[in-house]
Amino acid sequence: MLPKAVIADPALQSVLSLLTSAGHQALIVGGAVRDALLGLEVRDIDIATSAAPDVVVALAREAGIRSVPTGIEHGTVTLIACGRHFEVTSFRRDVATDGRHATVAYTADLAEDAARRDFTMNALYADAAGAVLDPTGSGLSDLAARRLRFVGDASARITEDYLRALRFFRFHAHYGAPGRADPEALAATAAHAPGLQTLSRERVGAEVRRLLDAPDPTEALRLMAQTGVLAAVLPSADPASMPALVAAEAALGVTPDWQRRLALLAPELPPEALRLSRSEASRHARLAKASQIRPFRIDPAGYHLGAGDGRDAALIAQANGANLPAGWPQRLAEASAAPLPIAAADIAPPLAGPAIGRGLRAAEALWIESGFAIPAPALIDAALLAGDEDR
Repeated sequence: MLPKAVIADPALQSVLSLLTSAGHQALIVGGAVRDALLGLEVRDIDIATSAAPDVVVALAREAGIRSVPTGIEHGTVTLIACGRHFEVTSFRRDVATDGRHATVAYTADLAEDAARRDFTMNALYADAAGAVLDPTGSGLSDLAARRLRFVGDASARITEDYLRALRFFRFHAHYGAPGRADPEALAATAAHAPGLQTLSRERVGAEVRRLLDAPDPTEALRLMAQTGVLAAVLPSADPASMPALVAAEAALGVTPDWQRRLALLAPELPPEALRLSRSEASRHARLAKASQIRPFRIDPAGYHLGAGDGRDAALIAQANGANLPAGWPQRLAEASAAPLPIAAADIAPPLAGPAIGRGLRAAEALWIESGFAIPAPALIDAALLAGDEDR
């Protein structure tokens, strides 16, 4: 049974009742059922129904519930009830697949809908009362064992959508028991790893982000490397230092961050490989460059990168073998809050043009080297001297 806190939601019940009162099946499905049974926070709730999309839209209109055709070509309509969004998808079966997209037909058969889903623990359904349905017959036992398995034949599921080869490792990182990865699934992902190169970088990037946000993606990354999946999506990636980074994060009490981990995993990553945004690409470059400086120094990292990125660069450097001084987090915070006590107006005139920048850079270097202790007049003198060196 699902917890009452999940099924007691009036908005959810209104959507389920809208469909069941008209004679259709309407069931909570997928991640909401899985996470509720694991005692995890349930965020989005998806609903599967035997009603066709046009019927869902018509019923919603009659009830005064707004509908949005967010994925109507795939049978999905979003219903907005009491300000809550619910994706309602008609039961489907695959008619044709090409490894990236599927042509579907609607069905009234719950077993057919379950058979086209990716993993057994994601093919669990629950009715309005919270009773759980397990059409594959192994979803509940696999979930209890934290055993991630494909529905039916693993190879067939992957060739329907090659992204599932990557999704397997993402879900294993979040839900799988360490040391219990399914051998059939691993063999299938290895066999079909080249298919990942046919997918859009946006889809691959979204999965990599979610994988790296797992509490500990170490085993998943190791298995990805063994099966060739990691090389297919991130050719330059090296997961060897990831255990050290995860341990350093835990020791410092910081939450997982996919960009911090990506900068460790693939510092030379081209932004287009995962379709990083401009800001994401900029942060990736900063973290990768700063963390590779040897010897790694806390004061420059905190001063130039700020508290957050400076801390992340330090964690990456530590995972890669850098020895950080005791109390470095506090020192880094102090460095990030130590702005240069002089400005361009203090040296212009007599300096002008490029000489101003040259002078300020020299003053910054001296400011950092002094441990942020040298007085402003001495910094001005150093800036004037450096700026005037070509005159």
